[in-house]
Formats: sequence, structure tokens, C-alpha cells
Amino acid sequence: MALPPEAHASVHHVWMPALMEPGTYAVDPDPWGRPWRRREDMDPSEAADLGVYAPLWPLATGPRNVLVLSPGDTRGTRLLPERSGDSCLGIVAGDEPSLLCAGCGLGVGFREDDCGVWQTVRYDPGAVAPRPLGGPPPAAPVRPLPPVDPEGHWEIRWTAGAGTALARLLAASGGRPLALPTGLPTVMFGRAVERLLPAGPPSLTVGQAGPGLPDTDADIVLVPADRRTGEPWRPPGDAVAVPLPAPVWAWLTGPGETSPTPVSGTLPAQVVRDDYPHPARPGYPFRPDHRTLRRTLSRMPEVRRPWLRALYDRL
Repeated sequence: MALPPEAHASVHHVWMPALMEPGTYAVDPDPWGRPWRRREDMDPSEAADLGVYAPLWPLATGPRNVLVLSPGDTRGTRLLPERSGDSCLGIVAGDEPSLLCAGCGLGVGFREDDCGVWQTVRYDPGAVAPRPLGGPPPAAPVRPLPPVDPEGHWEIRWTAGAGTALARLLAASGGRPLALPTGLPTVMFGRAVERLLPAGPPSLTVGQAGPGLPDTDADIVLVPADRRTGEPWRPPGDAVAVPLPAPVWAWLTGPGETSPTPVSGTLPAQVVRDDYPHPARPGYPFRPDHRTLRRTLSRMPEVRRPWLRALYDRL
């Protein structure tokens, strides 16, 4: 699978679940882990080789193509917790691999499980090798993801996906006002667009496109990202495609959640509901994740344009 946008989201002091779904893995194309450096301390060409075109801290300069998977999908390894880095209540990656091959003792990767950190195993691509199981992989089903999590907060996968999408919306705008679709797209991006782009009559329109949707004449379209490659669905025509995570896009463009209440009649006597529907909106505004927004912008060559660099610096 493509590495989910929420892998780089800013999460506070809460326990996190596994980042990857069971039976899946991702290859992180960007440098990961130590040593950490400041973008300002690097030659621009050196930073560009790492895929970074604007100041960013901290900047990982470790290996590329690290394999990321769910801890429950690991076999044949043993954990050395004493090799954890500077953590809070759990373990994070340190200077040396904390996961060792149970047979030969070779360091093969890192286990992370701390507050505010997704539970992951990251394998060093030079220490493991893929072995095909034979036959095509099963198709990954796309299940619409509600925007509100079980605790009544904005779902982090929505805020992280909105952070990466907002970066591409801003770049596609050329610094001009945007007209957003009504409903959830305005909830997601409206406040940020008003704050970051000039006021005035909209110059470009934003719409929604994807499998099963009618054609649109919008200049910029929100489309689903392929779950395996991360590439955006390609709309017909000249519209600029801005990808959203497929489960987010599916909810955004679908009919939404239907009520669990029976169509007719009432619940039997003495039955107590334990499936009360979530609130349609939390009691605070939607905010695209700031960390994924800045990280995505810093890795887009377009950020070298003076107007977009000035906007980036304002962030």
C-alpha cells in the first residue's frame, strides 16, 4: 500500500493504533530517521536530492525505502526495548535497531509504540528481502471513513489527508482565490483558503471527480488516491487533480451514513441503545493538519516560486 498521509501527522499525548492495516505494508520513498539535520544548514542542491525545497525541521537523512508494516505482521524477530530513543511512555527508534533477527541476531529494524506515535515496525530495506507468495494480491476494498472518530473528534485521517490536499490546492491556485464546493469540502478547506489566499471574486473553481461521478467543468478537482500507489485518479480534460485518501473521498462523495433506526416501528421494550450515532460535527472547527501541510509543501518543487514560498514562510 502507499504510505498513508497520517504517518507524518502531528498527534498529541494519546495512545495510537497501528498505522498499517493487517496484511499490508508500505515502502516509504523519503529518507527516514537519524541522522537529523536542519534544512537551513544544508546546501540547496543537497536538500533537493533529499526531496526538500524549503526550510523544514527536523529533516530526516536516514535510509530511503524503509518498509513499514503493522507490528502484528512480524515474525521471527526479538525486541530490545533498551535500544529505544528518547521516548515518553513507550519506545521509539533510537541509534541502533531495536528489532533483531531471532535466528542470527542481525539488527533488522525498529519498533515504535509511544504516546502520539503510530504503532509501526520499520524494516531496514538492506536487512530483509521480499518473497512473493504467488498469485495476484487481493483487491483492497475501499470503505468510506466518517469524518468524526469514536470519541467525537475530527478523524485524524481526515485532517492529515486535508493537510496534504490543501498543499496541492494552494499550489494549483497560483495564488488566486478559489471557489469551493458547498458542504464538507468547504468545512475542510474554507477557513484555510480564506486565510492564505487573497480575498476577492474566485478565479478558479474546485469540484469533485472520480469513478462514478458525472463530469465537471471545475478547474481543480478532488479525486481519490490509489491505495496501492498513492497516485491520483486522472480526470478527463485539463482539470488539476488533487488527491484525497480513498476512504475520505468515498465518504465525501457518497450518500453518507444511514440511520441504524428501523424504517418503521420502535425498538423493543427494555432495549437500551449502545450504537448512538456520532455528532455530525465536533464542537470546534476543522483544521487541516499543520505538519502534513508544511511537509507536503516543502517537498513540492513549486514551493520555490516566490509567492508560494512567501505563503510557506507565513505558515
